[in-house]
Amino acid sequence: MELDLQFTLQYEDPDFDGRLTSLVDIKELPQKSVLHITFEEDFSSSSSVASTEILSDVSSPERLTRWPLDLFPVPTFSFDVELKLREGNAEFEKTGRPLKLTRDQKHDILDKLASTIYGFSAYPSGKQIAFVAEALVTKHPCLKEAGSNTGWNGWKNSLLFKMGNYRNKMRRAGCIEVSINAGKRSQNNPDNESPHSGIKRPKRAEVNFLPNFPKGENSTSLECLREQIIEELKKTERNLPLIGRMMQTTFALRRQTIIQFSPPVKEILDLWPALRIESEVYAEFQRITNQNLRNIFYAELDRHIPRLMTLFRQKASKTGKIADSLAGILKVHDEQELHDIHTKRTTVLHALPVFLREDWSGFLRTCKDIDEAELVNAPMALITLNRDNTSSPVHYQSENVLIVIESEVVITLPRFVDALVVMFSLIYALHLSYPKGLTNTFEFFQKILLSLEDGKLSPRLQTLKNDLMIYT
Repeated sequence: MELDLQFTLQYEDPDFDGRLTSLVDIKELPQKSVLHITFEEDFSSSSSVASTEILSDVSSPERLTRWPLDLFPVPTFSFDVELKLREGNAEFEKTGRPLKLTRDQKHDILDKLASTIYGFSAYPSGKQIAFVAEALVTKHPCLKEAGSNTGWNGWKNSLLFKMGNYRNKMRRAGCIEVSINAGKRSQNNPDNESPHSGIKRPKRAEVNFLPNFPKGENSTSLECLREQIIEELKKTERNLPLIGRMMQTTFALRRQTIIQFSPPVKEILDLWPALRIESEVYAEFQRITNQNLRNIFYAELDRHIPRLMTLFRQKASKTGKIADSLAGILKVHDEQELHDIHTKRTTVLHALPVFLREDWSGFLRTCKDIDEAELVNAPMALITLNRDNTSSPVHYQSENVLIVIESEVVITLPRFVDALVVMFSLIYALHLSYPKGLTNTFEFFQKILLSLEDGKLSPRLQTLKNDLMIYT
């Protein structure tokens, strides 16, 4: 049976007190959950016919897949090259003799590999290029290099050079992700900016860092849609599914504004007020990384909580300033009557930066009411409103937690942990740096909990990761 109308699937999320959450992937649906189906036959006062026409074909971001973690998918090459490789692999198995390729055959291999790599990342790291080269000679052993200790070092070097040429090709084709870095100093333009300064590229595993406009759209049409989002948000009864689809369509315009011009946060939020909505912040993170932040973050955090609590108690039993601070946090935790998952999460996330020898004090603040909140000197902070016992190192029952960026209250949430996760998402959405002095803590979220980028860890994080991996 076919339904000639639009609908939205939402489910009651048990992690958020039954609040409705958009269902993106059926695998995210909890067991025994309540599913809501919202039909959108008539947008009536919530949208115009023009809006429906604009949103009839919402384009997805350019990249729908993150960099593969297990095995790089080596593409199929042209027919003659595949035939040559098949014969070469059979000969290599018999004699161990590597295959000699013609210049055109090697060009075809490198060109197809570069295209496949670009489908995952325009600026792959040296480690990722090595990952591709290794996958190539694993699939086609006849391409192993006799004079290389790995068998693929030469392929890695060729791919590095090829990716530079491929970016130039995509730049000429008008791909904004790479053309934004054009116009640097060259022999013909000696007065331009240094070619190695101000490079705009993904730094935290952003899959869709700077996409082009959707097919059939331009800056004028997307600007009209942006204004419609603002008008929809002014209504008493907001059509959140419609807002979500309009935010999806205007994603490229938003990213180009943020990445190219780096406007102040207040200006961004004035242009895109939907980024003050919790669900849209999560949706933006998923557009950028192709990852469901909330589900993965909480699942991984909960998996590591027992071991983290053990590590914190071991450290607290020793002497020193760090041990005393951890002991104070754990003392408040042990005094709680209820030790549910929310209590455990709150304790662990308060203790983590202390354990990593980082200072929360400028980032985590407490005051009795909003009038006392010092927003002027808050470049990035979580301010807990609590009328009682403001000197406690941990607050489990707060009235509200303010998410403050550049002295602007962006979102207010009831729970500290939820506010921290939304703050992390906003850092991606607004293209901000991690809070000063808390790099290890936020890289723990990024690289260990979310597995976003497998780059080098600091010694403290590497030690912590090793301790966690032993018991998982």
